[in-house]
Amino acid sequence: MARGKKQEITDYDSNETGAWIDPSKPLRFEDIGLRLPETSPTQVVSIRLPTKLLNQLRALGSERDVPYQALIKLFLDAGVKKMR
Repeated sequence: MARGKKQEITDYDSNETGAWIDPSKPLRFEDIGLRLPETSPTQVVSIRLPTKLLNQLRALGSERDVPYQALIKLFLDAGVKKMR
């Protein structure tokens, strides 16, 4: 990162920056070199699981020090790869 850019970033931490914004000239993400993905890389889903199965997943995750949601994603990924 260029030194000037780094200084500019730290200026935001120590100065009131509201006056720097000109509401008559709104910026788009593209104007500042950013581009948002067209779709989110992840999506929220809701699924009903038997309580016993969910408790088993939580226990497995706890044994492996992995959040159970991440463990479910790993299992789903492995299952899909196996089915292909």
